[in-house]
Amino acid sequence: MDRPVTAAELFDAIGSAYEDAFGRAPVVDKAVRQLVDALPPSSRVLDIGSGTGRPVAEKLSAAGHRVTGLDVSQVMIDIAREQVPDATFVHADVREWTSPPESWEAVCAFFPFLQMPRKDTEAVLAHVARWLVPGGLFALVTVPRDAEDVPAEFFGRTFLETSFAPDDLVRRVGAAGLEVIGTHSELFTADEPGTPPEEHLLITARRPG
Repeated sequence: MDRPVTAAELFDAIGSAYEDAFGRAPVVDKAVRQLVDALPPSSRVLDIGSGTGRPVAEKLSAAGHRVTGLDVSQVMIDIAREQVPDATFVHADVREWTSPPESWEAVCAFFPFLQMPRKDTEAVLAHVARWLVPGGLFALVTVPRDAEDVPAEFFGRTFLETSFAPDDLVRRVGAAGLEVIGTHSELFTADEPGTPPEEHLLITARRPG
C-alpha cells in the first residue's frame, strides 16, 4: 500500500470535486438551517474544515453572519475565497490555531475529525467549549464508527480514518464541557460512482451559561 495521504494532500488533490460529490448532504443542510434559525443577527461563526465554502459558509454569510472558515488545504481555501467573498478563510490546522475565549456565537465542525487522532479531537472539542460564548452553539457532523487509523479509500486515494461510535462521541462532546441538546442521523449516498451509503451523524450542543 502506498503511504496514506494527509488531510491537506487529500483535499488539495480533490478540490472542487468534493463539493460536486458531497456538497448536498442533507444532515449538513439541517445543521445550517438550525443555526440560521437560532443565531442572533450578525453572529460570529467559526467553520472548522470549511472546504470549498459551500454550502456552509455561503449560507451562513447570506443570512448575515460573520463567518471565518479554517481548512488545512490551501486549494480549498483558494476555492472558498473565490466562491464566498463575504466570508473570511484561513489556511490553518485547527489543532495549531488559537482563538480568544468567548469569541464565537457558533462553531461548525462538519467532517474535520475523520483524519485526526482521537486525542486531538478531544483537545479541539475542549478548545471549542472555551471559544464559544456562554449559550453559544456547536454543530458537529461526522461519519460515526468505531475506527482508529483504519486505511480507507476516498476519491481513489488511501488515508487513515479515525472516528467514534455515536454514543462515544456524544459522551466526549459532553466531557469537553458542552451540553448536548440534540442528535440526528441518516444515510447519505454521494454523487461519486462506487461510493456506498454512509451514516451521517449530527450532534448539536451548546456551551452552558
